[in-house]
Amino acid sequence: QVQLVESGGGLVQPGGSLRLSCSTSGFTFSSYAMRWYRQAPGKEREFVARITNAGDITNYADFVKGRFIISRDNAKNTLYLQMNSLKPEDTAVYYCNVVRLREYWGQGTQVTVSS
Repeated sequence: QVQLVESGGGLVQPGGSLRLSCSTSGFTFSSYAMRWYRQAPGKEREFVARITNAGDITNYADFVKGRFIISRDNAKNTLYLQMNSLKPEDTAVYYCNVVRLREYWGQGTQVTVSS
């Protein structure tokens, strides 16, 4: 079965950086585009970034452009999100996502940006 496991979240000061990982299993990772979403308290889940299966094309939400970088290692079946210049408004639970007949989600990893 498809499994997505996020890690790498934590507490960071404004302006700091974090690198999230999403370890996957149960499907052919290199065949599927992957996405990151986030959900802040009291808000709906929102799209953050997407990467094609080959990793050659990426797309970002406007609010993370120039600060976040999505990448993948198909040999390790792992998706990444490098987050730089973090702001308090980036505080949220971050989820990785794959669409394979239906949507699959991980359990999420908490990112808190605060001084």
